[in-house]
Amino acid sequence: MTVELGLDTFGDMTVRDDGTPETAAQVIRNLVDQGVLADQVGVDFLGVGEHHRPDFAVSAPDVVLAGLATRTGRIRLGTAVTVLSSDDPIRVFERFSTIDALSGGRAEVVLGRGSFTESFPLFGYDLRDYDTLFSEKLDLFVQLLDEGPVSWQGSIRPPLVEQEVWPRTESGRLTTWIAVGGSPQSVVRAASYQIPLMLAVIGGPAARFAPFAELYRRVLEEAGADRLPVAVHSPGHVAQTDELAREQLYPHFKANRDRIGAERGWGPVGLDEYHGEITHGSLYVGSPETVARKIAATVRTLGLDRFDLKYANGPMPHSQLMRSIELYGTQVAPRVRELLAED
Repeated sequence: MTVELGLDTFGDMTVRDDGTPETAAQVIRNLVDQGVLADQVGVDFLGVGEHHRPDFAVSAPDVVLAGLATRTGRIRLGTAVTVLSSDDPIRVFERFSTIDALSGGRAEVVLGRGSFTESFPLFGYDLRDYDTLFSEKLDLFVQLLDEGPVSWQGSIRPPLVEQEVWPRTESGRLTTWIAVGGSPQSVVRAASYQIPLMLAVIGGPAARFAPFAELYRRVLEEAGADRLPVAVHSPGHVAQTDELAREQLYPHFKANRDRIGAERGWGPVGLDEYHGEITHGSLYVGSPETVARKIAATVRTLGLDRFDLKYANGPMPHSQLMRSIELYGTQVAPRVRELLAED
């Protein structure tokens, strides 16, 4: 099996090595340095998330990606995810076709609903329209991918009649994924549009998502469509040893999880749950060998074309994130490919 190995970040607000809080501006500059390193060590893809809340520095990932496009040479650049429901599909396409030009054809956009809802009131949308907004905006965006005159009609905006959108991409097609968190209906929708599928596996064993990958491929096959890529996004951290990786990540993972959990009615995370998720669930934490073996197992189980490790999880210092990226590119990724080649 051949597989692409990528990295994702939401631009979490971090602390410095001495534990003092970093500024959002420096977090964004550090993120660019992280992307440059990922490019240098051979990582295939970097995804930058979109959030509109104080614990994440990136609210405009396309701007960060444009900066990265001018500082990198080979790594593909995309989102994790673009919250299409509270954005304008035409502007999303225009921004990413521009990033595609700046990067020489390396832009990707991962479209999703997002797991946070702050963008809806911020941009004047009603959460009661949650499903309609995503469904109609996705339908319009898919038509834009043909890069020709667009005629479209729905309930969320005035109709379009033979409108053209610029700039077009040099390749004629902007690489696009649909992110799914675990809804069969969303999987079927991705397959019906014939768009590659990104599965967000952030808790529990990856094997529980096998039915979604199978459903996606079955719908494509029944439609007579070509096979399309399936990818997974999951959190983790790489350090020189298993013990060091677990020790480094825990306080930052807990800080992030407990903050979100307090908003959603979850109890605080403890060491037992943390270690259980590493051992049996979707936390890819450990030495390069440990993380590589777990990624390879997930690739085999789901038949993946790409695996993206969400390497930033809470306020972990920039220095530790850089080391994790270095190990992922130089040791984890080659080892994953070795393990899969042995099959």
